[in-house]
Amino acid sequence: MVHTIDARRLAALVVLVGVSCALHVGKLPVAIPVLREALGMSLVQAGFLLSLVQLAGMTLGLLVGLMADRLGPRRVMLSGLGLLALGSALGALAPDVPTLLATRVLEGMGFLLAVLPAPGLLRQRVEHGPTLARSLGWWGAYMPLGTALALLLGVPLLAAVGWRGAWWFLALLSILAAFALARWVPRDVPVVKVPGANALGPRLASTLRAPGPWLMALAFFLYSGQWLAVVGFLPTIYHQAGYSGGVVGVLTALAAGINMAGNIGAGWWLARGARPGAVLMWAYLAMGLGALVAFGAQGHPVWQYLAVLVFSGVGGLIPGTLFGLSVSLAPDRDTVSTTVGWMQQFSALGQFLGPPVVAWVATQVGGWQWTWVVTGASSVLGILLAGRIQAVWNQRT
Repeated sequence: MVHTIDARRLAALVVLVGVSCALHVGKLPVAIPVLREALGMSLVQAGFLLSLVQLAGMTLGLLVGLMADRLGPRRVMLSGLGLLALGSALGALAPDVPTLLATRVLEGMGFLLAVLPAPGLLRQRVEHGPTLARSLGWWGAYMPLGTALALLLGVPLLAAVGWRGAWWFLALLSILAAFALARWVPRDVPVVKVPGANALGPRLASTLRAPGPWLMALAFFLYSGQWLAVVGFLPTIYHQAGYSGGVVGVLTALAAGINMAGNIGAGWWLARGARPGAVLMWAYLAMGLGALVAFGAQGHPVWQYLAVLVFSGVGGLIPGTLFGLSVSLAPDRDTVSTTVGWMQQFSALGQFLGPPVVAWVATQVGGWQWTWVVTGASSVLGILLAGRIQAVWNQRT
């Protein structure tokens, strides 16, 4: 039985479901030392364990978006939560590394199914424009919030129940999230039966012919690659500077968590009529300057860390803005999830390529001091894209 709740509570529930999914991604960084000791995992295997979640997004994002637009976002999200719970439970039982890697593939697919349709679901259920903009801004914060929680709570949870207990706990959390979604979110709005319109081919063609999905996907690519490169290597940089593991964990969690302030701020600004292109331009500019100081101000760790906070916090305006734009720059309301799927593929590709490129530059020059060139180039291209996105938005509105 479905119990109806108002739009704001529904949006809050959807965001909390996203946070519960993000915990499955964020559990890995803090668990890897324990997993390596318990299962004899190599560093290469640990790297694969981290990247397998992005593999699903890189290869299946568009297909999952098409599926969500055709079958309904609520139904697909429930399926994803079920797969997440199953993957985490099977992972808790894994006797060796290959089995754990296989369960991680299942978790990655479940994660994609559970989070990708959420903007489409919000578009269906939140009719008030400013409320929808704020809701999508909050949705953009689900990943940094979940990651920060995992970094902060992961170590004590692992100490209390072990890695297998943590996997069981998150499996149960996904089941509870599915129960809440099924209980309080109404069934999907029936798709209008127009001959040929509901086939995958026309939806795909409609999405890929429109300029908006391409521009937003490229903008996400330029954001995600540099964000993960900077925040992902922050523990390494501070370990090399001699900071203890506990301090590094807190600093990294704050750097990741402050990103949600930008996401939420994007929803707030867009709800008040801000020009999305201008918001994106300022955010890319802040990321470029923040990375310049973070990597270039060698020997000044306080200034470097403050620059990282600016980089991550103001940079959070980008995903919040792009999620907000996805409902207006998609070809129509029935291709929102397909558009988000295309964005997801490019976001995952950026996260896959960004850190290795930055690491390669650091290796070539013998330090981190010139890696800002990579992030700076991404920011300049992002500013140029923001102008094009604003032009398309002006045409649509």
